[in-house]
Amino acid sequence: MDKQILQSLASDLKRITLSIQRNSFSSADRFNQEAERWLEQSFAGADRSTEKLLEKIALVLKEKNDLKKAEDCLMYSVLLQNRSS
Repeated sequence: MDKQILQSLASDLKRITLSIQRNSFSSADRFNQEAERWLEQSFAGADRSTEKLLEKIALVLKEKNDLKKAEDCLMYSVLLQNRSS
């Protein structure tokens, strides 16, 4: 699996979190679209545990922009950063 793709996804998840916290929902939507693109690429060559994590991220990206989504995105961002280092 390409670590750069996971790191890019982690960065977009963090940007979603920051955008929601700043009430910039248009930015959050744009970063959400970017994260969905990275997510599609992440599934290629992913092991089973990473694949499960990516499936959970896919569900989070479909949620509405609120504090829970921001918290979940931040958590998954950290998990992806740890996995890709």
